[in-house]
Amino acid sequence: MIEVISLTKNYPGCRALDSISFKVDSGAMFAFLGPNGAGKTTTIKILTGILTPDSGEALINGISMIKDPVGAKKLCGYLPDTPMLFEKLTGMQYLNFIMDIFEVASGERPDRVNGLIDAFELGPHIDSIIESYSLGTRKKLGIVAAICHKPTVLFLDEPTSGLDPQSVRALKDTLKEMTGEGATVFFSTHILEVAEKICDRVAIIGSGRLVAEGSVDQLRARHNGAGTPAGALKSLEDIFLELTAKNPDNGPICMPA
Repeated sequence: MIEVISLTKNYPGCRALDSISFKVDSGAMFAFLGPNGAGKTTTIKILTGILTPDSGEALINGISMIKDPVGAKKLCGYLPDTPMLFEKLTGMQYLNFIMDIFEVASGERPDRVNGLIDAFELGPHIDSIIESYSLGTRKKLGIVAAICHKPTVLFLDEPTSGLDPQSVRALKDTLKEMTGEGATVFFSTHILEVAEKICDRVAIIGSGRLVAEGSVDQLRARHNGAGTPAGALKSLEDIFLELTAKNPDNGPICMPA
């Protein structure tokens, strides 16, 4: 479970997050949507302990990422938009390094990674040096590294960028399996169709503030009039564009602090 309480983050001369609050239940798949510069990555970096907020609280299964970051990070997996990998290691060496950090017993490791290596078609590359990998292969290795220790909360920043259709399908199937086992999945994406199809809940952020939150059906109900014909119902993309158009400050420039 993730609980965000009045998170505020200022950068010199601007406010990136303005007292945002939301909750993501255990076993849920949650999409965090917004234009470039709206505050998505800042939020994820606070929730994963990379940044410290100026005020507010971030709880991971009840543990404060701000007051007890080590305890909270033990529960998390994280895939940044561009995975930062140790390029002089092989893929398997890197996965073992990650599992060393999370103290995964050596006897459990084959069961943890072999299925993922197959699902993401990493077998031909797993014993090669990472610096030889394509961008897509690096992304797939980053995904496997983020989930090989079985985190109870998983953060993914633009996880489908750079992936081929087969890998996108493998990712969807893996995330559904994780949430079915009780894990919480939080991801940002620009591909609204993916969020619409697989997410339990979505939140839309603009200029550092939440402008909408709920299930896709709830958002549709709010933004489609009663009696709207099925063929005329607004998609999540329609709703997103409508909400962000109402917030002209959305974009890479922060609002004044």
